[in-house]
Amino acid sequence: MKNRIFTSLTIVSLLFSSIAFAIGLDEAKDKGLVGEKDNGYLGVVIAQKDAQGLVADINAKRKAVYVELAAKNGITLQQVEKLAAKKAYDKTSTGHYLWVGNQWVKK
Repeated sequence: MKNRIFTSLTIVSLLFSSIAFAIGLDEAKDKGLVGEKDNGYLGVVIAQKDAQGLVADINAKRKAVYVELAAKNGITLQQVEKLAAKKAYDKTSTGHYLWVGNQWVKK
């Protein structure tokens, strides 16, 4: 089970890395437009059309991967989302936003 979770976390890490370079996630985070939520998905920090589209696109891609990982590893979608959220929080750079206590805070 631990190997499956480790494999899942590794795949999620790769997902975050590849998305960041493919669609400008780093830039959106640097500008404070989006942040990581505690459910494994992105949220909009500053409501802008571009930010909302980016969040919707990335979250759809994340969910597809999470569903696949859950099925592959025999765990629930919610378990994968929770693991992904922890990984995202750990990887979030100083100055970027995290959803903590029902509000956005800078790390």
